[in-house]
Amino acid sequence: MDLIDTHSHIDLAVFRDDIQEVLTRAREAGVVAQVLPGVYRAGWERLLSLCSRENDLHPAIGLHPLYLQHHGRDDLDALRDHALQGELKGIGEIGLDYFDQDADRRAQQELFEAQLAIAAEAQLPVLLHVRKAHDQVQATLRRLRFSHGGIVHAFSGSLQQAKHYQKLGFLISICGIITYDRATRIRAVAAAIPLESLVLETDSPDIPPAAHYRQRNSPEYLPEILAALAELRGKTVECIAEQTTKNAKDLLGL
Repeated sequence: MDLIDTHSHIDLAVFRDDIQEVLTRAREAGVVAQVLPGVYRAGWERLLSLCSRENDLHPAIGLHPLYLQHHGRDDLDALRDHALQGELKGIGEIGLDYFDQDADRRAQQELFEAQLAIAAEAQLPVLLHVRKAHDQVQATLRRLRFSHGGIVHAFSGSLQQAKHYQKLGFLISICGIITYDRATRIRAVAAAIPLESLVLETDSPDIPPAAHYRQRNSPEYLPEILAALAELRGKTVECIAEQTTKNAKDLLGL
C-alpha cells in the first residue's frame, strides 16, 4: 500500500540526529510521500533543502498564526517569491488559532488573508491550522472566494463544520487522535465524512497514536492511523489507503 503523510514536520531539530533512519522506516512502512509545512521563515531554508535532497518530501511553507512574534515585515514578500517560483505544493501551515483568549486576532486575520492572496495568485492549495476558529476561517474563505482548496490539518471540529469545508473544496485530514477511544467526536466525524474528502497525516513529532503515547511521533506510524480509520469505517485498509492517497495526489499534484 502507498500512503501519503500530508503533514509532517521531520525538518525540525528533534529529527536532526536520525533523519535518515526515520525516512527509511517510513518508506518501509509504505509512506511514499510526505508534505512538510513551514511555520516561520527562519525554518524554511532547512525544510526546502531537505525536500530538494529527498524526492519523496514536498514543501508547503507558510507563516503560522501562533508565531506572530517571529514574522517580519518582508516575510510575506519572501513567501510570495517562493510560491511563484513553482517549488511549493501548497502554502501552509496558515490559519487562525483562538485557543488562547489573549491571541491577537486582528494580526492573525491580516496574516491569514495575505497568505490566502498569495496562494490564490500562485494557484496553490493551503494547509489550514485552525483551533477554536472554524467558523471564522470558513467565513474568510467564502468572503475572499478562495477557490484553490486545501487540507484542514488535524481536524478537530464538528461534522457540520467538516461538511462546510467540503463545500469549500477542502479535504479533512485525519491524524493520530482517532486512535484514542476517548476522542469520540473526531472518531464520529472520521466515520461519517465521505472517503473522497479524507487524507491522512501524522503531524510528526506531535500527536502520536495511542500506542506511542508521550513519545516522539514519526511518519512510520501512519499505518496505525490508517488501521484505526479502516476499523471506524468498516472498510479494508487497502480501500482506505487507495482513496486517501488518491485524494492527496489529486489536490497537491504529487
